[in-house]
Amino acid sequence: MRNCHGGRADLKLERKLAEKYRRLHMKTLYLKLSSIIPAEHRTTAKDIMTKQDNLDQAASYIKYLGERIEKLKQRRLVQTSAARNEMGTGYLLPIIEVKYQDLNLEILLISGVNKSFMFHEVINVLEEEGAEVIHASFSVVGDKIYHTIHSQAVSTRIGLEASRVSERLKELVK
Repeated sequence: MRNCHGGRADLKLERKLAEKYRRLHMKTLYLKLSSIIPAEHRTTAKDIMTKQDNLDQAASYIKYLGERIEKLKQRRLVQTSAARNEMGTGYLLPIIEVKYQDLNLEILLISGVNKSFMFHEVINVLEEEGAEVIHASFSVVGDKIYHTIHSQAVSTRIGLEASRVSERLKELVK
């Protein structure tokens, strides 16, 4: 009888210690997360932040970094395109890049301002191929229009065929 109760007490103590170590580990992780967020991106000035504050600020900072990456990608593309055009080895417009990873499809479409195509037709092609548009944006730089479209496969079983989407888009914008 004593072993039975002693066994329960040992198990209870073991659980208590495991929970204590889990809480300490989580506290350490929150502190690490808080330490990597730059001061200029902190929204609260108080020294002690709640765990929820840490998570909110981290999410905000990650979103900011994602937007910055997109802007830098577009700027790099503009610079490389301009450099190639200056050297006389530039690409003919329109340019279509289709990147597929897991269930996500990213499309970068560069066209001239004099080339007319309907943006909604590009969206229709994606939807017909089984993709749902999550985010779409464009910017005009000089005489070029840069379209960026982020989409995701509607069905995980079917997925997307990036090569077919690319071919259909090339036919559409020519």
